[in-house]
Amino acid sequence: MNISVVIPLLNEAESLPELYAWIDRVMRENNFSFEVLFVDDGSTDDSWKVITALREEHPEVRGIRFQRNYGKSPALQSAFQKTLGDVVITMDADLQDSPDEIPDLYRMITEDKFQLVSGWKKKRYDPITKTLPTKLFNATARAFSGIQLHDFNCGLKAYRKEVVKNIEIYNDMHRWIPFLAKNAGYARIGEKPVQHQARKYGSSKFGFDRFFNGYLDLFTLWFLSKFGKKPMHFFGLIGTLIFILGFLAVLGVGAIKWYYLIRGITAPVK
Repeated sequence: MNISVVIPLLNEAESLPELYAWIDRVMRENNFSFEVLFVDDGSTDDSWKVITALREEHPEVRGIRFQRNYGKSPALQSAFQKTLGDVVITMDADLQDSPDEIPDLYRMITEDKFQLVSGWKKKRYDPITKTLPTKLFNATARAFSGIQLHDFNCGLKAYRKEVVKNIEIYNDMHRWIPFLAKNAGYARIGEKPVQHQARKYGSSKFGFDRFFNGYLDLFTLWFLSKFGKKPMHFFGLIGTLIFILGFLAVLGVGAIKWYYLIRGITAPVK
């Protein structure tokens, strides 16, 4: 199979038929063999009914259903273990990612030999309350990870099959898949400017708690990449610095005591 398309979703019933029809058209125009794996992350609308109906009509459709909302990372991890395609492409279900990008993403993996390609929404149609934190978030990510991507959190990504089979995505680490891949030895990471469209149905799931949690996860990954094999290099450094400061403080107190002693002066008591 050429391509597996993985689509995690939460309450996106309205967009799913249109999204699948779009993917199906692109795949058939390019003669790709494919599957579309929808992961319903505890939706409370009719998303699962829509997926079931699509699956009955199209053999390329597969579905995974969570009984409650676990988050995007568990959804991706669950789907990655079941994909069959040589190239795995992830995209969001809200129609803001364009399936027309799939052929170029596939070519970058198969011909340009990238192991991972991340989309870059160079022109965004999100509110400023989302775009400004995203810019700050990505600048920090580049500094910590050493990976020069403009848009770490873009849902539209392509992977060589072995990448998704050999990384583990947990908690909210889906934001840092390029960093996880690099730490796992998959360092051929590319970027492609992709079309971004305004949301057509429903409302955004973005929240500022995700923004702050993302920084904590970034620090965790940075720590593991630097000191994962030798954590005492980190804690030992802190301990050494504290020891030196304490030793200097003791020397200072001792010097003052000695000064007063040799002069026969009683040190003032405070």
